[in-house]
Amino acid sequence: MIDKNSVWSLVFGLFLIGCAHMTSGNNGQLQSYPAPEVEAGWVRNGDPIEYDAQKWYAVNDVETLLDSEVYQVGEYKGVQIFVDKIDTKPYHRLYTKFAKNQFRYFEKRP
Repeated sequence: MIDKNSVWSLVFGLFLIGCAHMTSGNNGQLQSYPAPEVEAGWVRNGDPIEYDAQKWYAVNDVETLLDSEVYQVGEYKGVQIFVDKIDTKPYHRLYTKFAKNQFRYFEKRP
């Protein structure tokens, strides 16, 4: 005969296994871009990004965006360059990843 505690332990164990199986990994559904440990020196020095034959300058501010809200359009001096997924050419802003969910934005100057 099986006691109640053994049955509940078995049910609880199966529940935990099921939960672990359902939440393991994102199966490629979420986009994830690595955050740098330190922002690139050229960004911190105020050097512009040269993209699409124009110069883009860093604004002294950051935006909070999820990785799923941006799209990588290139790389400049080893740094990934992003645009907002809803933006279309000609882009209004370029972004570099500053930290988790933090993106520095760049704007064109005349």
